[in-house]
Amino acid sequence: MTANATHSASETPRATDIEDVEAYMERLGLAAREAATAMRRIDTAAKNAALNAMARHLEASRAEVLAANARDLEAGRRHGLDAALLDRLALDDARLDAMIEGLGQVAALPDPVGEVDGLRSRPSGIQVGQMRVPLGVIGIIYESRPNVTLEAASLCLKSGNACILRGGSEARESNAALADCIARGLEEAGLPRAAVQVVATTDREAVGRLIGMPEYVDVIIPRGGKSLIERISREASVPVIKHLDGVCHVYIDATADADKALAIAINAKTQRYGTCNTMETLLVDAAVADSLLPRLAAAFAEHGVELRGCERTCRTLPQALPASEADWAAEYLAPVLAIRVVDGVESALAHIERYSSRHTDAIVTEHYGLARRFMAEVDSSSVIVNASTRFADGFEYGLGAEIGISTDRLHVRGPVGLEGLTTRKYVVFGDGQVRG
Repeated sequence: MTANATHSASETPRATDIEDVEAYMERLGLAAREAATAMRRIDTAAKNAALNAMARHLEASRAEVLAANARDLEAGRRHGLDAALLDRLALDDARLDAMIEGLGQVAALPDPVGEVDGLRSRPSGIQVGQMRVPLGVIGIIYESRPNVTLEAASLCLKSGNACILRGGSEARESNAALADCIARGLEEAGLPRAAVQVVATTDREAVGRLIGMPEYVDVIIPRGGKSLIERISREASVPVIKHLDGVCHVYIDATADADKALAIAINAKTQRYGTCNTMETLLVDAAVADSLLPRLAAAFAEHGVELRGCERTCRTLPQALPASEADWAAEYLAPVLAIRVVDGVESALAHIERYSSRHTDAIVTEHYGLARRFMAEVDSSSVIVNASTRFADGFEYGLGAEIGISTDRLHVRGPVGLEGLTTRKYVVFGDGQVRG
């Protein structure tokens, strides 16, 4: 079925329509619910047409988007935003090129909606399987990065969902300009404008209302700092897909290849410091600590990484600072690393069980049995053998793109790509069977 069947869906409420925040959010929610119903009739070709149209409109509106972003940056400087936040907020031609390319990449991804898996025949003669279907209406709350507006819109659209996007107040002008490109792309492809709605008010009450509308919103995905995600998790009456922090470990076993272990540990920490899949604690088996720690320390010194170690680590590495209890639970997001010498895999597993944030943990070993045990016993969304924790990413996992990471057990765990934005329903095929 083509997209032309969807014109009856409600259009997105405009910023000028805002009487009060509660009424405004109610109207966004109702429009999103109507759009989600319409999106169930949309085929892959129409979704891809909308994504490609958005890319064309973004290219055509490049000057307007950059001008809007410049206004946000100027306001941010006036309000004292730090350099890191300003960098995350900033758009330039290269970042716009990446956003346009990203829309094309999502359009090229396989569409999971409508896939039927596990079809099997029953003694009654019926066939039972499971079909992938959209979640419905997704609310996404995020900070700073205006590129998230395009990423979230594209992934929700391709997976057949309607979405309500609430960006940070610091990116208000940028998000409004991007919202206009999205709306024009949807309209050109004949999809309901309310399939993607960007909240036009920066009033914090809008977030409280968005996370408290289970009658309209099926799931919330927060992207931002730990305080934002904690607030959403605590206050939401809508299910939340989230992770709070990334306290990721690499354990180097006594059987590990030393060169392999060195390369993995250095990459896991220094490839990027500010990501949730960066190693924050290194565990080293006591049997190889004396030989391996000096090599590791020398390599980390070249990258300017500060080391904080347990008592045994500090005896081997006098340059390491003594680690406190807080260091074992720290997500530094900086060139700082905690190191603990452990007595074998039992001690490593106990440390990870106590301090891991259930995001990503890795083992370096040449012992197959230990690798299998580590995979079975470490309760994290990604468990890695003989590779860097930095691979815990939707693109690297072959998902094409991700909307975030989930450390929850329900309904999705790990990088959340298109399939993570769908659910399954049972479908049954019969030929006149009745139950006796």
